[in-house]
Amino acid sequence: MDTLSGRWGMRADVLRHGDGHDSSRVGYIELFFDLVFVFAVTQLSHSLIEHPDGTTLLHTAILGWAVWWLWIDTTWVTNWLDPERVPVRTMLMVLALLGLLMSSGIPEAFEDKALMFAVPYVAIQVGRTAFTVWAMGRHWPDNALNFVRILVWLSVSGAFWIVGALAHDEARLWLWVVAALIDVAGPRALFRVPGLGATDPNTWEVRGAHMAERVSLFLIISLGESIVVTGAAFAELEVSSTLIWAFLAAFASTVLMWLLYFDRSEHSGTAYIESREQPGMVAQTAYTYIPFLLVAGIVATAVADELVLEHPTGETEPWTAGLLCGSAAVYLVGNALFRRATGGRWSVPHLVGALLALAALALQPAVAPLTLSWVTNAVLLAVIVGDVALSRREVSTTS
Repeated sequence: MDTLSGRWGMRADVLRHGDGHDSSRVGYIELFFDLVFVFAVTQLSHSLIEHPDGTTLLHTAILGWAVWWLWIDTTWVTNWLDPERVPVRTMLMVLALLGLLMSSGIPEAFEDKALMFAVPYVAIQVGRTAFTVWAMGRHWPDNALNFVRILVWLSVSGAFWIVGALAHDEARLWLWVVAALIDVAGPRALFRVPGLGATDPNTWEVRGAHMAERVSLFLIISLGESIVVTGAAFAELEVSSTLIWAFLAAFASTVLMWLLYFDRSEHSGTAYIESREQPGMVAQTAYTYIPFLLVAGIVATAVADELVLEHPTGETEPWTAGLLCGSAAVYLVGNALFRRATGGRWSVPHLVGALLALAALALQPAVAPLTLSWVTNAVLLAVIVGDVALSRREVSTTS
């Protein structure tokens, strides 16, 4: 079965059309939809701040992956459906409402509000995909069939999310791990379904500019959370010279992370995906899987910065040190992978920087939290300087 008949589905054509910039423009309704995820990211970071332990870190990683997957799946849909059309706009508003309910359940998703998280999550994933099948049925039957496959995968993972929400303690954790792994595996397995086969990635006619801009906007949301956490923590504490240095360290980490992606990687990545005749697999790797590492690094850094603001001096707790150094390493590895996935070489400065950030953990018993914060910032700055120097050398060599 290679195609659908094209004789059923929504009569109105709500697909994006054209090849120019306007046809790939991010709509205001998409930005409105993103507001829900400002709240979701805040919920995730506050859970880590209030419960500094490994179990909460694992729970946050699972919930964070679900939040990211929901958002990026919606981005793929609006890459093909026109958000300026009333049916698509209405869908996004309904998804925003469900997303707000889901985000409200994040802090207690592994306690009493599991269903508040899982039911809206599954409703969004399954409902949005079914809507897309209907919207594409008459006008793009090949891709409608792709979404039938996706609907099967999301229905299976959705069953694990719901059953997990009804389970307790460790059983819920393992069921949700399985659900998250199914979500992870689907795109890489090309959503293969018995009787329907696998999706041909050549049919993923992705609008590269739209995909790149949407992912960049989510990173801005995450960086915005870092700014909010820093500002809110600073406002509640008694001002001192030490606190000001901690405030500056937190702001510097946000600036350095912005520079690492937006100044050093974003433009080349966007140009690469726009230049590809078949950008589907690039979009899947570089703009679907890898950005989660960048988001995770940013959110964990925001949490670490608040901990440093609250306790800048004295002994550095292993939890604080792990967040400071681990988040820097994850963010650098994410940037290195993004470079590689968008046509670049493996970035030696990024990989060396990630190793140095992890090595800085050895300083934990000997330095104060504020000092370690500046050490990790120094690593990020050194990566930027090294990357700029290497780029200039390559330009001078080729010219």
